[in-house]
Amino acid sequence: MAKEIIDELFEVIKDRKINRKEKSYVCSLYDKGLDKILEKIIEEAGEVVIASKNKDNKQIIYESADLIFHLLVMLGYHDLTPDDLFKELQSRRK
Repeated sequence: MAKEIIDELFEVIKDRKINRKEKSYVCSLYDKGLDKILEKIIEEAGEVVIASKNKDNKQIIYESADLIFHLLVMLGYHDLTPDDLFKELQSRRK
């Protein structure tokens, strides 16, 4: 189930990169460029850390989802895919 959700979300992210839609958050990130995408990753990572320090499980999940989303946007920016990431993780199991 998890991979299917990631793949589905990434398909939308890839589509927004190619087919611009007005008022699309993903399009606005791509329009602002890599620095803005990376800024959002740093922001979301910080929020995950704060939620964890506060032992707030609901916020940990919420902020982790935001972080993963922005990581997917960054992967798409570089024409990388979640499968590239999964392959790397799998190679580390050996």
